Amino acid sequence: MAKRGLLLKTSLLALFFLSGCFSYTQPTYLKENIPAGIEEICRSEYKFHVKSKLSGATLWIYVPLEDIVVKPDKPEKVTERFLVEKNLSHLQDGILKADYLVRAVPEKIKYQQAGYDPQAAEKINQLYRVLMRVLTSMEKLRAQELQLVCVVTADINNGFQITETFSYEDFKKYFHGFISQGEFQHRLLQETQVAPEIIGDREGLHINYRDVSFSEFITGQIQNRINLKFQKPEVEKDADIDKEVLKIIAYTLKIYNFRDFQEVELNNLAKKKRIILNRAAALEEPLER
Repeated sequence: MAKRGLLLKTSLLALFFLSGCFSYTQPTYLKENIPAGIEEICRSEYKFHVKSKLSGATLWIYVPLEDIVVKPDKPEKVTERFLVEKNLSHLQDGILKADYLVRAVPEKIKYQQAGYDPQAAEKINQLYRVLMRVLTSMEKLRAQELQLVCVVTADINNGFQITETFSYEDFKKYFHGFISQGEFQHRLLQETQVAPEIIGDREGLHINYRDVSFSEFITGQIQNRINLKFQKPEVEKDADIDKEVLKIIAYTLKIYNFRDFQEVELNNLAKKKRIILNRAAALEEPLER
């Protein structure tokens, strides 16, 4: 079963090396031809195999590789100040709920035990170049016609995969330098999965190619930001956890101008404390991460 979490400190997409730009005077691809275009360029120019599909406003790309994660020669240090025991956000009946159990713990140094294999990282780098090349040379899309991109990088030797989901608009902003690598890291979702059906699957037959709703992306990003805030960590050990979570929610809602909710409900499970804010009150928070 898929599990959202911080597998690695840096995502595969955040490693994408931004250099050069693509300029096209005439659209080359229609929306429905995007998957075939991505597959063809990866195969003919970069000599590796991917599968791509469109489901509604979500573009999926499946990348079967081998041994994508390795033990780093020099593990990166990570300071642990908090333990995130539970972190779940969802939107239902107009209420955006965030349930979290975050505890301050004695500070200690931990080491990143996994890193990306250089060859796998290079393939993903090439894929994102292809993706930007295709997306910047397609016909002009109507609003919300393409919203999200899901890239599934599968280790078909070991039955393990990483799924990264990001906004099409964010990808363009990152590519053109309008948002930083760090901010983009906060905006994408990373999920990991270990399952026997991944082994040997070069065609992505085990993938559920579905249309991911934007509200699901928003709540997933809130979870991702909470994990980064307290696991990285980005705050001191005496931080007000409720205040930090509310800042995360307000920031995420504002940067996407997301208004499809009536209330925000924060449930601090450690303190058994609930905070309810209407939409206006939630959005009054200053725009800070």
